[in-house]
Amino acid sequence: MISFLAFFLMWAERMRWQVPDCHYRACHWLEYRGDLAVLRCFRGFGKSTILAVYNAWRYYQDRQYRILHQSESDGTAYKTSRDTQNVLRNHPLTKGLLPDGQGTVEQWWVNGALDLRNGSMYAKGILSNVTSARANECQNDDVEVPRNIQTPEAREKLRYRLGEQTHILIPGGRKLFIGTPHTHDSLYDEIEALGADCLTIRLFDKAHRIEAQQATQLSYEIPFRPDYIFTGIHKGARLLVPGVDYQHTSQGIQFASAPESVIDCYADCAWPERFTPEEMEKRRKETRTINEWDSQYQLHSKPVGEVRLDPDRIREYNLQPEIRYANRSASLWLGQVQIVGAVAWWDVATGKLKADASAFSLVLTDTRGHLYWQVCEALSGELAEFDDHDKIIGGQVMQIKALVLKYQIPVVCVEVNGPGSFAGKLLRQTLKGTGCGVREEFSVVNKQKRILDAFEAPLSSRFLWAHTDVLDGPMYNQLRDFNPAVNNQPDDFIDSGAGAISATPVRIGKVVGIPTGQSREHWQQSDGNHLVDVDY
Repeated sequence: MISFLAFFLMWAERMRWQVPDCHYRACHWLEYRGDLAVLRCFRGFGKSTILAVYNAWRYYQDRQYRILHQSESDGTAYKTSRDTQNVLRNHPLTKGLLPDGQGTVEQWWVNGALDLRNGSMYAKGILSNVTSARANECQNDDVEVPRNIQTPEAREKLRYRLGEQTHILIPGGRKLFIGTPHTHDSLYDEIEALGADCLTIRLFDKAHRIEAQQATQLSYEIPFRPDYIFTGIHKGARLLVPGVDYQHTSQGIQFASAPESVIDCYADCAWPERFTPEEMEKRRKETRTINEWDSQYQLHSKPVGEVRLDPDRIREYNLQPEIRYANRSASLWLGQVQIVGAVAWWDVATGKLKADASAFSLVLTDTRGHLYWQVCEALSGELAEFDDHDKIIGGQVMQIKALVLKYQIPVVCVEVNGPGSFAGKLLRQTLKGTGCGVREEFSVVNKQKRILDAFEAPLSSRFLWAHTDVLDGPMYNQLRDFNPAVNNQPDDFIDSGAGAISATPVRIGKVVGIPTGQSREHWQQSDGNHLVDVDY
C-alpha cells in the first residue's frame, strides 16, 4: 500500500496536472489528520477534486470502508461521487475495483464490499434524510453556503442535520469538514472550538489592510514587502502598478496620491501559477463586497453578502443617566452630555411559543442630535396581571412602569398592531400618576423598510451610541444578521429600537399627575422666565 500523496501524484501525472505546494500540504494532512478535522481552503483550490482522489485511495486501502458524503444539495454531492467512480475506473492501482452496472451515483459498492445494506459511497445533500445509514467516515464538503445560512433558524437547521452524523458513524469513525466560511458564526469555527484537527490554507499567507477612512496619507508602514496591492472592491477595484501607483520604501509603501479607499496588501500566494495578478484583479472586480472577498480567499468568517446594518459602527458607552438639580430646575445627563429628549418604544408580543419577543427600547438624544440607545430589553409574561379587585399588579405593563420610574421616561410609544391594540390602554392605566405619557402608534410601513430607514443614517454617520448592556444583548446579532430580503427573521429588538429612533426627538411639557403621586422630574430643556442679578 502506498501513501495518499503518492496515490494522488500518480493520478495527477495521468491527468497532466501541475501540482502546487498547497496540494502537497493538503494531501499529507488528509492522510494523517485526526478523527474530527476541518480543512478550510480558498475558492478555486480544487478541494472536491482532491477529495474524490482521497475517497478512491480509501477504497484502495480497505474495500470495507464506507463513506457518507454530504454537500449542500444532492446534485453537488453526486458530483464528487461520480468523480470518485471515475478515479476508481482509471487510476492504475484501482482498475477493476468498481464493478460495471452496479449501484447508482447516489449509492454504490466496490468489489469485495460485504455490507450490502450500506454502500461504499452514499452521497446525499445535507438536508436530505440519511438516518438509517452507517459509515466509517462522514464527509461534509461545502455544506455551509449562502442558501442554507441566511437566518439563525437556517443555521440551526444545518447544525441539527449535522448532528445525525454522530449516530451514523460506527465507533471510531471519522468526520471531515471541508470548505470556505460564508457567515460570521461559521460552522467551521464551531467545529474547531470542539478541538478539531484543522488546516487552513489562505490564498495569501501575508495580508495587511488599510481601511478607507485611514487611506488619506501617502506613506504607510507594512510589515512585509507586498506582491499584490489592491484598491477598492467590485467595479471600482484595481490592482495597483508598482512604480506608477506606488513605490516600495524601507518600511512599507508610498503612494503617488492618497488612495482614499480600502487598500489590501498581499504576499506569499499559495498558488501563484494559477492565481496570477491579472486573474486576481479580474476576481476582485467581480466580487461584490469586501466581506465576500475576505471569506472566500482569506477564509475569514464573514457573511458573503453586504451587511446593510453593521453593528460595529455603533459607538459604545457604559453610563447611566443622572438627574441633576440647579436653579430650581432638573436636567438629565449622561456623564458630561446633557440629554434633552427621550422616547421609549414597546413592540408588543404576547410571549407565545415561536412569537416575537415583547421588546422595549429607550433612546435618548442630546443637543447635538446624537442618539443613545440606553435600554433594549425583553418583557415576559402576560400583558397585565390583575388581583381580585381588577387592579393591575403585574405583567409586562408593570415591568415598563419600573423602567419608566428608573429612567424618568417622558413618553412610551406602543405599537398597536396585533396584540398592541389593547396594550396601550393597559399601560396608560398602569402609568397614571407617573407623569409619563402613552402614545399609540399604528405602523403601516413594511417592517424591513422601517428598520432600514431608522438605522442607515445613524450608522453611516456614526451618531448612534448604545449602552454596553444593549450591545451585549440579542440586538447586536439581530442587527448584524438583518437581511432586508428575508421576511421571517429575528428582528423584534431592532424593530423596537427602530421605532424609538424614528419617533425621536420627543418634547414633553409639564409634569402630569397629582402632587402626592409618583411623579417624573421635568429634566428637559425649555425657554422660561429667569431673574438675573447683574452688577455693571
